Amino acid sequence: MASSSADAAAVVAKNDGMEEDDFPEASLRNIIESDLKWIFVGGKGGVGKTTTSCCLAIQLAKVRESVLIISTDPAHNLSDAFGQKFGKEPGKVDGFENLFVMEIDPSFDWEEMNAMVARSGSIPGAEGEGGGLQSMLQELTSSIPGIDEIISFAELMKQVEQMDYSTVVFDTAPTGHTLRLLSFPSTLEGAFGKIMAFKNKFSGLMSQFGGMMGQPPGAEDALLGKLDQTRDTIEKVNKQFRDPQATTFVCVCIAEFLSIYETERLVQELAKFEIDTHNIVVNQVLFPDKDATEMSAWHEKTKATLPGEANEIISKFLARKRMQDKYINQVFDLYEDFHVVLMPLLDHEVRGVKSLRRFSEALLTPPENE
Repeated sequence: MASSSADAAAVVAKNDGMEEDDFPEASLRNIIESDLKWIFVGGKGGVGKTTTSCCLAIQLAKVRESVLIISTDPAHNLSDAFGQKFGKEPGKVDGFENLFVMEIDPSFDWEEMNAMVARSGSIPGAEGEGGGLQSMLQELTSSIPGIDEIISFAELMKQVEQMDYSTVVFDTAPTGHTLRLLSFPSTLEGAFGKIMAFKNKFSGLMSQFGGMMGQPPGAEDALLGKLDQTRDTIEKVNKQFRDPQATTFVCVCIAEFLSIYETERLVQELAKFEIDTHNIVVNQVLFPDKDATEMSAWHEKTKATLPGEANEIISKFLARKRMQDKYINQVFDLYEDFHVVLMPLLDHEVRGVKSLRRFSEALLTPPENE
């Protein structure tokens, strides 16, 4: 059974009547050599998304003026990966002049929202506790599922665009959270419909009520204006995300059933959102440059000379290798027009700049088949 990138591609090519050279290169060089602005890295939890994000950003930093990695996962791992502390403001990675990291809080502070409305609208009394109508609109708005993440993401995107980085790499949360993030534009549109319908239906009554409660004139318009700005930002970002010249999504998985299944779901959902994806990274691969059948044949010839415990260890290793080979072949079969990169399982953790630099080379130069 084929297991290396070259062997698996050759098997699929033979079955489909294609030439082996027709397959995309098994590397992420296509991303490095592109002019992409937004690069998402995502997949199931625990498959190595953060390591892949860091390695990809390190390679991008070699050819781009400035690169920013943003963690949208509530459980931030970028600080652990690079071995230095990062926060909600961009911090420079040690050893680089043009690579920066942000770890953001995905929740949104509604008290901060009130303060922003007051500052932007210059409304007396809107800061702090606020008036009756503003409070009611806030209650209505905050009851919409995911609205805090939507507003937080919009504020983040406005901030990032003002920073003017050459490329932004998103180290995303596990698949479900990421798909919710990508659905924000349609969610926000529906939310605005509800809010505006409420305001239009009860505008006269609410204005009288607001006056009785000491609500300063225009406070509700300032709050709605802030939300309208959020919608405009999300729509602008959504347009960029749907542009394959500006945005792509790198799917990360491991060679196991649940991870491959989640990857297929992610690819299908990305197609619905019209977001480009044509790269898959398969992490933790046992000897990606070797073939399980050949290794099994070697073991059959030599196991009589090996201790029983050694044979048991090798047998379990080969069983794992054969399972990985099966799912890797399925990946090549399902995604024959994708760049599929097999990243080796190492005998140590990939942590710190030095280790990440070395490991990142495998994204561009896969192991040679032996």
